[in-house]
Amino acid sequence: MDLPIIKIRDYWYNLPEDRIALHPLPQRDASKLLFYNKGEITHKKFTQLSDLLTSNDLLFFNDTKVIPARFNFEKETGAAIEVFLLQPVYPSSLVPSALASTKRTTWKCTIGNIKRWSTGKALQKQIGDVTVNVTLIDRKNGYVEFAWSPPILSFAEILHMAGAVPLPPYIKRSVEKSDAERYQTVYSHFEGAVAAPTAGLHFTDRVLADLKTKGIATDFLTLHVSAGTFQPVKTENAVDHTMHEEQIIIRKRNLVNLLKADKQVIAVGTTAMRTLESLYWYGALLRVDPQAEFQIDKLLPYQFKNPPRPQAAFQAVLDSMEEQRLEEILGRTSIYILPGYPFRVCKGLITNFHQPGSTLMLLVAATIGKDWKQVYEAALTNDYRFLSYGDSSFLLWS
Repeated sequence: MDLPIIKIRDYWYNLPEDRIALHPLPQRDASKLLFYNKGEITHKKFTQLSDLLTSNDLLFFNDTKVIPARFNFEKETGAAIEVFLLQPVYPSSLVPSALASTKRTTWKCTIGNIKRWSTGKALQKQIGDVTVNVTLIDRKNGYVEFAWSPPILSFAEILHMAGAVPLPPYIKRSVEKSDAERYQTVYSHFEGAVAAPTAGLHFTDRVLADLKTKGIATDFLTLHVSAGTFQPVKTENAVDHTMHEEQIIIRKRNLVNLLKADKQVIAVGTTAMRTLESLYWYGALLRVDPQAEFQIDKLLPYQFKNPPRPQAAFQAVLDSMEEQRLEEILGRTSIYILPGYPFRVCKGLITNFHQPGSTLMLLVAATIGKDWKQVYEAALTNDYRFLSYGDSSFLLWS
């Protein structure tokens, strides 16, 4: 299927450097909240979120937890080498399995100062009583092997002892102690992300309690955010961009909640949205082939013939899980939500303000069309803070 040309320059806006939030506000829920409701824009505080929702709404959160994915090593010559984890390769490509390794693991990484690091050359770091050796084993693919002895710690524990918080590249400052807490949602649970689901950074126990008091339903699913979320679109036609793949985990209760009638689904963050829409398309695949893998390719939504109703798709996934006696399933998605995307699940999105010309900017434009320009102009005019540590928006289009 040939998609219309989507010119990335049409999704660009001028973002002054001083509008990028380099630090979070002292209080998480003190951020501003731009509310877009079917064409109308109003300005609120994030603590007013529950006032904008009803008992007919169902909010889905991404409960992934950011791992300290940035390692710093030093050669005998004094040259600094930075290793940033992207995704596991061995002993499994599954994040939980790789983090549970207790002797050796290999990850695809981006490497700072790679020209100073020879293939096959091990760098060493002492962490308490454990000696960690890291070796560049495949320069082209960026494969790095971590090995440690004695094998008394898991790789997750090694990370927490020696790794650093992986702040986004546009936050141009050194990592501070407070980032370990603030670049993490209060409900984060399952380790595996190398970037935070930043829409969730505004939520506090107080805001979550307000939602519960007002009878607004919530649920949690998992997408381990990859560094690909920051990858710039370098192709003139955005459709040609190579979309990153991310791992997702769906639990039976997610499907039970989605199958409840008369609920308007609101995604808390672009990652929750990608997960929900990917789940629908997995159900669509299962209705064609009951043995289909949970693998959602970049342009599948634009190529699928006769897609089913959402309830039918979700029921297909639930039936498959019950047949296999599974409480959760793990999938992979490269779904690319572009302007013109046929939304099947989400009716609203809570999200931060994103980089110009990014895949996330395209996703926002897919939700509210050309009104994205009006929303971003209003945010700039009213002194909103942008990007990961910035302010929030709540977009309702249906």
